[in-house]
Amino acid sequence: MMAIAYTVLAIYTIALTYVTVYCVMQFNLLYHYKKRKANSQVAQTTDTPATATAPKRQKVAVAHAGEDFSSDVFLEQETNELPTSEYPFVTVQLPIFNEKYVIERLIDNITQFEYPKDRFEIHILDDSTDETVDITRQKVLEYQKKGYQIEQITRVKRQGFKAGALKDAMPFANGEFIAIFDADFLPRKDFLKNTIPFFKDEKVGVVQTRWEHINEDYSLITQLQAIQLNVHFTVEQAGRMAGDFLLQFNGTAGVWRRETIEDAGGWEADTLTEDLDLSIRAQLKGWKIKFLEEVGSPAELPVEMNSLKSQQFRWMKGGAETAKKMLPTVWASDLSLNQKIHASMHLLASTVFVFVFILGVFSVPLLFLLGDLIAVGFSKNFFAIFLVGLLSIISIYYVANIQSPVRPEDEPVSKSIYKFLFLFPLFLALSMGLSLHNTVAVVQGYLGRKSPFVRTPKFNIKNIRDSFKRNNYINRKLNWTTIFEGLLAVYFLSGVLGGIYIQNTTFIMFHLLLALGYGAIFYFTVRHMSLK
Repeated sequence: MMAIAYTVLAIYTIALTYVTVYCVMQFNLLYHYKKRKANSQVAQTTDTPATATAPKRQKVAVAHAGEDFSSDVFLEQETNELPTSEYPFVTVQLPIFNEKYVIERLIDNITQFEYPKDRFEIHILDDSTDETVDITRQKVLEYQKKGYQIEQITRVKRQGFKAGALKDAMPFANGEFIAIFDADFLPRKDFLKNTIPFFKDEKVGVVQTRWEHINEDYSLITQLQAIQLNVHFTVEQAGRMAGDFLLQFNGTAGVWRRETIEDAGGWEADTLTEDLDLSIRAQLKGWKIKFLEEVGSPAELPVEMNSLKSQQFRWMKGGAETAKKMLPTVWASDLSLNQKIHASMHLLASTVFVFVFILGVFSVPLLFLLGDLIAVGFSKNFFAIFLVGLLSIISIYYVANIQSPVRPEDEPVSKSIYKFLFLFPLFLALSMGLSLHNTVAVVQGYLGRKSPFVRTPKFNIKNIRDSFKRNNYINRKLNWTTIFEGLLAVYFLSGVLGGIYIQNTTFIMFHLLLALGYGAIFYFTVRHMSLK
């Protein structure tokens, strides 16, 4: 019995150590993020009178550009003094697949860019197999008649999915810069004017903007997603940039220098996260990624559980595939040791779900074995040292959602804090509830098991009045992971009841969150797939 107890304790401790190390590494990004913010505030207080009275957009751009740019570039953009012929030519690529609910709003939105009409072209990379093809064709004809340079590019064989579409479309692109948007994005009119000037720095190969959420308040599911994405698009991305670590292009809402894509070897379809893959290869070639925290690009969050899970599966499996592919190259590169460590944690980010899953599963038997361990001198206070991980994550999520640009300017801080205190525990529950599903994805990625690129369906959901019922793109197949998620909810509920029975509440909150998380994932998966 003691051998089993020590084995369970060892496995649990290893998993807990990995999760804690990951959290501490994230906290290091928070340190760089806050340090950069502090330096930016100091710089603003020492601005000259001329700079202080410059246009607002100029101040934002300069704050992010650091010493890389002069304010003259942005002043010219703001006052429209730049001759039309000097605007760089941009190709806007819109890779789509069966997007009949959102394709029209996407095209309408992109054509509204405040950029000379003859200095950008729109290429819709249409791999659709449904009526989206006809809807797109009609929309393209409409805007061609209005003088826009817009084309619908289709392929006979949908090979390589999104990466393949981007790769195959490159010969048709005439732009010096390539802007890419997924079908659910609605970039603002001044997107190109806010991003293209940063390429004045010849080392900048990519400019990435922050994702915003047009339907964040639609449901609890969308609110919890926003909490997590806000961390990535503030503390993580800006923190990595401030610390001179490797960043990533997020697949959409960003602009590439065409030369960078070609120099890095082009789009490759051997992983499900072609964006992360190309980002790492480009930076190892010496290119820089510029992240613009102040420039937001609104997009639609998945509103039903099956869509969210398909998105998570692609991201987690693709992350594991890219880690397997790129980690040896990273460690063989000329990066500093600190950069290599951070790049490794970045690439291994999806792996944390494996250890969260292990942590949860082994916590239940450990609960009942603690008595035997304590009898031979083990102190459960040992686990207190791992609170540093929890405190790190709380700090990161608080800063990202309360102290960053994602918080609405007209929302009182007190309201934001109350909202955070309510949502954060539920976010932890949802994340832990997804750990089985994401673990399967990660394991498949490392084992090299290939699967198709399953896109995240978009339903044109903007507010509470919109509905995704009777939607053709909802996955209605029940798989084994969903069944096990339901069983795990019961498993962790038994841990709660068992802890009360033996009067050991060490894991009671942990098990409550796990039971809630797995139970919610199971419930909403089944409920949403049955909506008609």
